[in-house]
Amino acid sequence: MVHRKNKNLYVVRDGNYMQGDSYEELSLRGMEEDIRQHKTKFLKRFSIGAIAVIIIAAAVFLYLYLQTYTGVRVVDTYKVGNAADNSYEEFAEGVLKFSRDGIAYLDDSGQEQWNLPYQIKNPFLDVNSESAAVADKGGNNIMVFQKDGLKGEIKTTLPIEKIAVSEQGIVAAVLKNESTPQIICYDIAGNVLVEHKSSMVGIGYPVDIAISPDGELMQIVYLSVYDGKMISRVGYYNFGAAGAEKIDHQVTEKEYKGSVMGAGFFVNETISAVVGDNCLTVFKGKEEPKETATVKIKGEIQSVFHSSKYIGLLIKTEGNSRYELKLYNTSGKEVLSRGFAGTYKAAKISGGQIILYDGKKCSIYTRFGIHRFDGEMNNNILEIFPAFGINKYIVMNANGMEDIRLIK
Repeated sequence: MVHRKNKNLYVVRDGNYMQGDSYEELSLRGMEEDIRQHKTKFLKRFSIGAIAVIIIAAAVFLYLYLQTYTGVRVVDTYKVGNAADNSYEEFAEGVLKFSRDGIAYLDDSGQEQWNLPYQIKNPFLDVNSESAAVADKGGNNIMVFQKDGLKGEIKTTLPIEKIAVSEQGIVAAVLKNESTPQIICYDIAGNVLVEHKSSMVGIGYPVDIAISPDGELMQIVYLSVYDGKMISRVGYYNFGAAGAEKIDHQVTEKEYKGSVMGAGFFVNETISAVVGDNCLTVFKGKEEPKETATVKIKGEIQSVFHSSKYIGLLIKTEGNSRYELKLYNTSGKEVLSRGFAGTYKAAKISGGQIILYDGKKCSIYTRFGIHRFDGEMNNNILEIFPAFGINKYIVMNANGMEDIRLIK
């Protein structure tokens, strides 16, 4: 309905008055109002539809995620030459294949990106997110790799016992030398950065070694005998400004008389840990690490593993054949505990999931304790890690590389 008042036109539209100077202006404004209302209705309908889709997708995801699967289906198989004769290690979104004859990097489609032949009698690896080092245990050769291939070669003067590599490729090595083993740090080109000696009659024999991601801090776990008793020590050595004025660059030393410490590692740049026969000890600090938590462990520790956020233990409980999976955060607080029967020789954290396996047998838990898989693969597992997609994993076995999906 159109009205005229004081030379202005008014139109009643949907119970509201619209004012204009001409019928054309009123018509244009009416069209704009129609478009606005149409957009409003469309956005409301779209929002309702989008919310419904999100709810359905979340429900489907939770349904798939919260179940315990017991079977697998092979989606794809990628042949790998002499697959059963190699060892494998997850690395840089792919996998390292290594043996006495050489090392190669495979991407997540099983495609070989590079291959380096060598002759190493007893190869063993140390791997982090950016670099990997392969060494000849009892020999004198160390090679450092990154995702795009070989970065450096190191020749030692004494037999190699243990190695640790930083993200930049700095290598710390324990070298056997009768009663006075040497700990030497090398840069990626093989130049000696730091040299340190130890002995059973002094600070102790180095049973494990670790190096921080930036290569500036080294952790050594020592074992010595005093008055017929085993004594463990943990030493930290800072090669930056914090350790410049310290004797042998040592910034921290901690002694343990009631525990035999056997494994040490860096969780991330500021958190490190040591695990003994009856305890887990967490250290915090990038320049001068300090002990911040000690957790007493009841039972026999079978495996130690970690990510950049968590420390995991597999423990054989006292007095029976049951086992416990325990997960701790970087403050030493227990965040997960699960009991189960049977044993698993291998344990790891990958993609936020805890993966246990032994032969064909496999068990997978989430960080929140959801038991995602409990069953067997088709072949003995040589390596396994999550792949992109729901319930998908990459498995290395005698057939090569397999993409598998968990099924009921």
